Amino acid sequence: MLHERTYAILGAGTMGQAVLRGLVTRAGVDPRRVVATVKHADRAEAVATALGVRVNTDNVSAARTADVILLATKPKDVMALLETLREAGALDHQPLVISIAAGVTLARIEAALPPGARAIRAMPNTPCVVGEGMTVLSRGQRATNADLELGCAVFRNLGRARVLDEEHLDTVTGLSGSGPAFIYLVIEALSEGGVMMGLPRAVAVELAAQTVAGAARMVLETGRHPASLKDDVTTPAGCTVAGLMEMEDGKIRSVLARTVQVSTLAAAGLGKPKG
Repeated sequence: MLHERTYAILGAGTMGQAVLRGLVTRAGVDPRRVVATVKHADRAEAVATALGVRVNTDNVSAARTADVILLATKPKDVMALLETLREAGALDHQPLVISIAAGVTLARIEAALPPGARAIRAMPNTPCVVGEGMTVLSRGQRATNADLELGCAVFRNLGRARVLDEEHLDTVTGLSGSGPAFIYLVIEALSEGGVMMGLPRAVAVELAAQTVAGAARMVLETGRHPASLKDDVTTPAGCTVAGLMEMEDGKIRSVLARTVQVSTLAAAGLGKPKG
C-alpha cells in the first residue's frame, strides 16, 4: 500500500522528518516517491542531505502530483497553506490530505479543499522520532476506509496508531501529544532524587529513564491495569509504599490529571482564527 503512492511532506520539521524517516527508512518507500518542503533554501539542502529525499521551498510544486499530502506546518499556518494550494490548482488531482496540526478541525480543512480531495487528521507525538510514538487518526467525511488504512500504515512505522472520532483529538493532544514533556519532567524529578541521595547524575538519569520506559512497556505488553502492576512492586511495610504515600501526600494524581485537562483546553484553541 505505502510503496504505490507518492508523498509530499509540507513542513519538514521534527514531525515531518520523523514521517519521512518512517516512510523511507522503516517502510522502504523509494525516496524518489517522496518530496518535502521547508521555509528556507539553506535548510532544504541540509534536510535533503540528511534524509536522502528531494527537499525544496515550493509547497505548490511539491503538492501538485502527490497522492498523499502531509500538512506538518504550525497550526496557525495550515489554512493559509491550503488556500495557496487550492488557488494554484495543486489539489485538483484529488489527493489524500493528512493534517497533524493540533486544533485545526476537519470541517475547516475540508472546507478549504476542492471537491474530491479527502482529509484525515492525525495527532502524533515526538517519540515518533525514535519509533516509539503514539498517533491517533480521525477520518474526514469524504475519506474512505482505504484512506484511513493508508494513514494508519504511515504512522505505524513510527510506533503505535489507532483510530478515534475527531471529538477526542483535543484530549489526545493534551495527553499523548503533550505527554512526553510531562514525562520528561517526571524523569528529571526522579533523577534529581537519585542525585540528592548520592548517585552520579548520568547514572540517575539513565536509571529513571529506563525505569519509565520499562514500566510503560509492562503496561502495553501485559495489558494489565497500572494499579495492578503497581501492587506487584508494593510489598507491605516496604520502601515502595513509603514512596507512594509521599506522592499521594503531594497530590500527584490530581496534579497530573489536571495537567492533561488544561493542556486539552489549550489544544482546543490552537487552530481557531484570531480576533
